[in-house]
Amino acid sequence: MATAQSSKESLREVERGAIAVLDFGGQYSHLICRRIRAMGVYAVLLPFSTTSDALKERRFAGIILSGGPASVYARDSPKADPKIFDGRTPVLGICYGYQLLVRHFGGDVRRTQRREYGKATLVIRAKGGIFEGIAEDRITCWMSHTDSATTLPAGLEVLAETENSNYAAVQSLDGTKFGVQFHPEVVQTEHGMKILENFVLRVCNASKTWSMRDFAGKTVNELASSIDGRVICAVSGGVDSSTAAVLLNRAVGKRLCCVFVDHGLLREGEADEVRTMFRDELGIALSFVDASERFLNELRGVSDPEEKRKVIGRTFAGVFEEFAKENGPFGFLAQGTLYPDVIESGRSTGPAAVIKTHHNVGGLPESFALRVVEPLKWLYKDEVRELALMIGVPEKMVRRHPFPGPGLAVRILGEVTPEKLRVCRSANRIVEEVTNKHGIYGGVWQAFAYVGDDLVTGVLGDERKVGFQVTVKVVDSLDAMTASWHRMPDEVLEEISTRMTNEVEGVVSVAYSISSKPPATIEPQ
Repeated sequence: MATAQSSKESLREVERGAIAVLDFGGQYSHLICRRIRAMGVYAVLLPFSTTSDALKERRFAGIILSGGPASVYARDSPKADPKIFDGRTPVLGICYGYQLLVRHFGGDVRRTQRREYGKATLVIRAKGGIFEGIAEDRITCWMSHTDSATTLPAGLEVLAETENSNYAAVQSLDGTKFGVQFHPEVVQTEHGMKILENFVLRVCNASKTWSMRDFAGKTVNELASSIDGRVICAVSGGVDSSTAAVLLNRAVGKRLCCVFVDHGLLREGEADEVRTMFRDELGIALSFVDASERFLNELRGVSDPEEKRKVIGRTFAGVFEEFAKENGPFGFLAQGTLYPDVIESGRSTGPAAVIKTHHNVGGLPESFALRVVEPLKWLYKDEVRELALMIGVPEKMVRRHPFPGPGLAVRILGEVTPEKLRVCRSANRIVEEVTNKHGIYGGVWQAFAYVGDDLVTGVLGDERKVGFQVTVKVVDSLDAMTASWHRMPDEVLEEISTRMTNEVEGVVSVAYSISSKPPATIEPQ
């Protein structure tokens, strides 16, 4: 598969004066980038092995070293180019990155009994630098480490400490190198954005060159110049693919062919709703392919969640290739792939594990004939929503909750059967209806239901009844990189449970998920 290269070239233009984040495999690596972009400064995630010379050539204003799961003293642990610490470009090390900085300057990092996970009280000993403008002497920070700096080299001075970390924040004597043991990028750290802003805007003097309006204009120009033939855009009705379709429509006009594939795993009434929205509100022609029977046949007997995603990806590829042959010629396939899709599918730049394959990222075969265009793959969900409103995507489409490309297949644990599909589809409709009724839907990131193979015993009409247990999940998030379970009112949960057990044949019990991300993912599979 090939992708258009011009987007990378244009992004190099905004990299000058931007921030490079070196990825050591931490769960929050991309969250650091997102926080910096929120300041109007472009941030790009690069492999931890990126050399100092390469960074200088791209004229970054500053470098951030991310956290990571390794121990800096392990022989095979990822290391940064030591020249990064010796230059004049400002550096901020976070967690693992902080420990690398301490070790480089001659300090000692060891595994100790004084581990810290979760919230800790940070005592600020020296104001200024990254703590400029923070009035409090004590703030809450978020820790996640086993190793700690046990001795500090002469070239670094202490800025802050916690009960279990004597050197929780440090800086070099020349004020260009900083390290923090905690995570300023997560919302649990008080004044975390202020700390990052101080580094990015005050220390690095980074350029504010990142905006969705500029991104929209440049992306349309890039698409127009890089796509030299007809392009198929896979659309689902969600904000991602719809935004990609609008950008492509502006860029290539009549050479765009948007295709909606009904894979039989949609929510109730979704196919008709999507067709109406594209025709009446976006004014974009939409070709419809009913491949539901084909997808469900391919999924028969498949219970492993990763294999289900790959089956769906391969089937999507087959459907689009056949469509292209029958209606072509086409040279390109466009998708609404986002940064989190790329991250979780193992296309991150650091030593991260594959969490789960997204059908539009990891499920496509290497022999796929069409060149893939992903105009949104550098963006996070909240950025896409901002962009969508800016380019005229209807607000009701923008505010729809994320819905996975593989559809209800990822909300059905085990094999996708007609009975579980019926239960899952009805249960999701009830969750959406009740949360909308009580004004909850618009204020949360995602609200849905899932079902598995486990059967439980209930009592319906004074009779023993064995049936399904449905799990409801509602989460709060800013960008899907982390998420917290939403504290639902008891009466709303009761209404959801009552409706499901009364209206959905085969459901006898309803549970509520209180798992956040991490350790869980938002979707169950």
